[in-house]
Amino acid sequence: MTTRRDFLQATALTSAVATFSPNTLLAATRPAKDRLGVALVGLGYYSTDLLAPALQKTKKCYLAGIVTGTPAKAEKWKKQYNIPDKNIYSYQTFDQIANNPDIDVVYVVLPPSMHEEYVVRAAKAGKHVWVEKPMAVTAKECQNMIDACAKNKRSLAVGYRLHHEPNTQEYVKALRDGKVGKIQMVSCSAAYYDARTDHWKQKKEMGGGVMYDMGVYAIQGARLATGEEPISLTAQQYTTRPDVYKNGLDETSMAQLVFPSGARATIQTSYGMNMNYLHVTGDKGTLHMEPYSAYNGVKGEFTGRASGKIDHPYETPWQQTLQMDHDAESIMQNKPMLVPGEEGLRDIRVVEAIYEAARTGRSVKLS
Repeated sequence: MTTRRDFLQATALTSAVATFSPNTLLAATRPAKDRLGVALVGLGYYSTDLLAPALQKTKKCYLAGIVTGTPAKAEKWKKQYNIPDKNIYSYQTFDQIANNPDIDVVYVVLPPSMHEEYVVRAAKAGKHVWVEKPMAVTAKECQNMIDACAKNKRSLAVGYRLHHEPNTQEYVKALRDGKVGKIQMVSCSAAYYDARTDHWKQKKEMGGGVMYDMGVYAIQGARLATGEEPISLTAQQYTTRPDVYKNGLDETSMAQLVFPSGARATIQTSYGMNMNYLHVTGDKGTLHMEPYSAYNGVKGEFTGRASGKIDHPYETPWQQTLQMDHDAESIMQNKPMLVPGEEGLRDIRVVEAIYEAARTGRSVKLS
């Protein structure tokens, strides 16, 4: 079994945009840190069940603070993780985080409609920023976030855990090395049955809809497999629960993408069924990953000219631990982020094109 330490040593940390304190004099007076303090903004499921536990295992960063609008959550987290009162913020007091040297990174884990506001505010407060996917609701919002971090000389990373994941890294490298030959077709699905009716994922005004959530994984599968950006696409959307998914909110989305090399991709995503796989067909062989984007158990197999299995096992929340350690190390070493804001922007451009194609019934070109 590949250990976390082995993989950290073996992985070349290509990391981000970089940079440093908006106040260089102040930065120069502070001693270098062995670990960066992270404040989680939004204490829903992902922060509670995955990021906070992962931060107990990280080597380069730690849980330093929280931002929540629920006093009961603040009290619970304070006791559970021994968080000092001065590192606990509400959304009203959030900007005071600028004065807290314990906190180096703000991790925005809010509904997508709130991402732009809190990324921009965090950057203005002089903090590095990590933001969960989807990066934002529109490409314009993504660009505003990128610009705000650049202006304030802060790094920005999107929480695409799979980019840090060893099985994903292995199949991407193998495809780039031509293991299946010239890629002809990609099929990628990311879906699960969501029985909820009143979560932000079922609210259009909060950035809901399956394409923003699970759909980003399917887009990523097509882009990572081909190593290209789509030049045109068609799309369809439907719902089997119109009382929940209404006013253009998608329960199930499908799209057909065309890439510059001539490769094609079909992607599917849904809150109405369970699917999770990536299949790549080349002129010399195939790759099948299933599950493709799960929190653990990701594995795959090549067939054809160069057969072989991909299977690096680990337990949840190792993906999140690895992601945050990689991103923290990038900040500490002033290196580019593995998944900078520009990567999230590329996906949201595709998401917007898919919604347009589904709405109009026409093929949409992407520049």
